[in-house]
Amino acid sequence: MSRIGRKPVQIPQGVEVKLDGNHITVKGPKGTLERTLHEDMIIKMENNEIVVERPSEDKNHRSLHGLTRTLISNMVVGVTEGFKKNLEVNGVGYRAAKQGKDLVLNLGYSHQVIVSEIDGISIEVPNPNQVIISGADKQAVGQFAAEIREKRPPEPYKGKGIKYDYEVIRRKEGKAGKGK
Repeated sequence: MSRIGRKPVQIPQGVEVKLDGNHITVKGPKGTLERTLHEDMIIKMENNEIVVERPSEDKNHRSLHGLTRTLISNMVVGVTEGFKKNLEVNGVGYRAAKQGKDLVLNLGYSHQVIVSEIDGISIEVPNPNQVIISGADKQAVGQFAAEIREKRPPEPYKGKGIKYDYEVIRRKEGKAGKGK
């Protein structure tokens, strides 16, 4: 039995959940999220919590059990607290700035890289070498952060590029035959 799947998802105050078969809508202070979950999973609402059950002990149903519960949990957390990813811009002359709804990045190219905000995602630039991406949908926030990081991934020699704040860049030495 899935240990995560068995755990019920608590619905906090101020969050409205609608179940229509396996289509779930979660509405909260940070927005509204909708998702259609796998038709085999049994989703029930019982006294202010959501319970996910599986129809059989089939391998596919066991793996979907924990996934379904986690997706619902992420939706509830997203509309109450939201999710955020912190990116760091490292390198001489590398910087980020916000102009209106656009993120303008100077990344050592001959041109500026401009990324526009999308629905449900907000971009903050507290200082020129830090970018904060936040939103209610965990998957969308992670995907958007990955797309920004892709504009200039960190390189192993000088550590220049865009990296997550928790990411550790393994550094390499330069050429070994120098000075002879």
